Amino acid sequence: MSEPTGKYSITMPRDIAEAAKARSGPSGLSAYVAAAVARQIERDNLNELIAVAEAEHGPVTDDEIQALRDQLHLARQQQTQGGADAA
Repeated sequence: MSEPTGKYSITMPRDIAEAAKARSGPSGLSAYVAAAVARQIERDNLNELIAVAEAEHGPVTDDEIQALRDQLHLARQQQTQGGADAA
């Protein structure tokens, strides 16, 4: 069962509206815009969590970010190699 919906009037630049309409596909412009707004709300919520964490623990350094990226890259490589071995 889907969430209840409401009808809203919004204003946006014509070029953005036309690009969204062209990309919206069979689900339509309303669904496309709703998905975009939902993603923005997720980003806003994550930014709020990051701000709270950084206020409590300090900012994450570039070195820490790179170390985590390296770990993720290695884990993906191992997963890919493991999947190839199982085939």
